[in-house]
Amino acid sequence: MKKLSKLEAILWNVALPGFSQLLAGDYIKGLLFVALEFIINVKSHFNLGILYSFVGKMDRSYATMDFQWLMFYPCVYMFAIWDAYRYAMPPDEKLSFLPFVFAAYSVTIGIMYSKEINLFGINLGPVFLPMLFLVPGIFIGLLVRHILIKKSFQK
Repeated sequence: MKKLSKLEAILWNVALPGFSQLLAGDYIKGLLFVALEFIINVKSHFNLGILYSFVGKMDRSYATMDFQWLMFYPCVYMFAIWDAYRYAMPPDEKLSFLPFVFAAYSVTIGIMYSKEINLFGINLGPVFLPMLFLVPGIFIGLLVRHILIKKSFQK
């Protein structure tokens, strides 16, 4: 298996979940992630929703997307990224999954509340608001990780 850097592992999976696993030689897992991404993307009509969001047609984006399928996307996406990161990280790194888990939670919440939340009177839609929710999810995960690691060293 090819060893990837942490950044390379993350960025290839940001491009498409499963790419890092395929590059590393883990073909079964890589193909599974690619297949899951493809199925969820097609069933949720995510690409068309992204298109409408990028051209400012949020109502059409909401009408196009199947939110029952779309809510699977953040968890599969973040798990695939974490899995690639885990393969590349040093063996002594602790609790590295927490930022990824909290990011998946917060993006899912961003999807659920995307119709309800307006920033400065603007509805960012089902693509951009969840992307913004990624940031606090990562920071909360990093904070929880820091607290837990600090607490475990105090014992």
